[in-house]
Amino acid sequence: MSSATFKRHAGQALPILIALAMLYPATVVYASGQTLLAATMLVIIAFALWIYSSSRVYAYRYLFPGIAAALIFVVFPMLYTMAIGFTNYSSRNLLTFERATQYLLDQTYSGEGASYAFSLHADGSRRRIKLEKEDDPKAYVSAPIDLAADTPPAEVKAEAVDAASTGLADPVPLKEVIALQPKLKLLAVVLPDGSKLRMSGLRSFAAVAPLYERQADGSLKNRENGSLLKPDMKTGFYTSADGERVQPGFQVGVGFANYVRIFTDSSFQQPFLRIFIWTVVFSALTVFFGAALGMLLAVLFSWEALRFSGVYRILLFLPYAVPGFISILVFKGLFNNNFGEINLILNALFGIKPPWFSDPWLAKAMLLIVNVWLGYPYMMVVCMGLIKAIPSDLYEASAIVGAGPVTNFLRITLPLILKPLTPLLISAFAFNFNNFVLISLLTGGRPDFLDTSVPAGTTDLLVSYTWRIAFQDSGQQFGLACAISTVIFAMVAVISLVQMRFTRIAAEESR
Repeated sequence: MSSATFKRHAGQALPILIALAMLYPATVVYASGQTLLAATMLVIIAFALWIYSSSRVYAYRYLFPGIAAALIFVVFPMLYTMAIGFTNYSSRNLLTFERATQYLLDQTYSGEGASYAFSLHADGSRRRIKLEKEDDPKAYVSAPIDLAADTPPAEVKAEAVDAASTGLADPVPLKEVIALQPKLKLLAVVLPDGSKLRMSGLRSFAAVAPLYERQADGSLKNRENGSLLKPDMKTGFYTSADGERVQPGFQVGVGFANYVRIFTDSSFQQPFLRIFIWTVVFSALTVFFGAALGMLLAVLFSWEALRFSGVYRILLFLPYAVPGFISILVFKGLFNNNFGEINLILNALFGIKPPWFSDPWLAKAMLLIVNVWLGYPYMMVVCMGLIKAIPSDLYEASAIVGAGPVTNFLRITLPLILKPLTPLLISAFAFNFNNFVLISLLTGGRPDFLDTSVPAGTTDLLVSYTWRIAFQDSGQQFGLACAISTVIFAMVAVISLVQMRFTRIAAEESR
């Protein structure tokens, strides 16, 4: 076999071997319970094997890494978010049904038998357990146990010794006992008579037994009092005969209940509609003022007779060069009601101190001012590049007929830069629709509405409103937050498509 043939076959075989090697992490991910992610990985691996082994689609091998990255980092999070939106996932329903059931089956209660005082003693790198009762001349000392191991033994035998002379070192501090408590709870000490004792407290071991026993119909029987717990697959809780819900809850599918709740539950409906309107207005005004200011400055700096225009450009581009979160925090200090420089100047000139953070309209105005300040430099640079691409012959012809600067802008500059600028304006609208950082750092969504039972503020955007429901509301309703996120995604997609449609129609009519 020639070296060229060998290299060609080796180059074809290497990606296939890499794809086959990826089967192992996919298996590990599936074993950890992440079924959707494992399925996504298997789809990518299958596509990799097909693309890199088939001569018909071999040309797509250059596009495949980008497609795989889009599937993992864009498509999978989107599908995962949508899937959670159809569940009752919350801080009260975190576990799967199997894990919640196992948690209850692992609960124990003190059975019949004596309780022993417990102490833990060092024996080199290992530990011994000492059990004793008051007024009992005997004590029980376990064999050395390696509690530092990842999986310590499930049982350890103990021997009877004289309580007055055990030969053990001093007991370890309580701090170490607390640190080792999770492993000690899994350990059973077997006495010489065969009885088994388990940890019942930080200072005691006792005969314990499983509290619940699984029945044939899937219910759990309380062995201490005989009551039954039945799983309710609608609410995601084990419930007793009197309807009491037992923690922990588990995840169940709720269908479109979260989506119905968004539009029908009065506690969510009213703030949702108000926040949606403000989100659209905020995004549209930010894009309009940012583009208008950036375009105005670009036109001014395109004037060749302007001296030091390069210096002005650098100075006006600095707000975009500085990290956004720093600028936002600086503005938060500038707008401080009592000590901010803006209010100090306004008070010195006009004798007023506007309550920027407590008045809803002033807070919204402050958000627009800061966001336009952060966004106009980029629009300015883009418009300057587009203006440079306009042929100078058009302006010369306009000058011959006596047109002024305003006519040149309205008849030449604006029509020629607006069309290539439109996709950027649409993307800027979508970005500001989800501008979480600005809201979180500047106002936190406040001032809050006073007539809602859920956390919602007058300056909240839909994305910050969703975050507050997911992480600040009592119960942390992750499923509901994912449903709102899906609705936001659909809204942004529809609005962007409509904008692109109208833009295409306007472009065709202008031809």
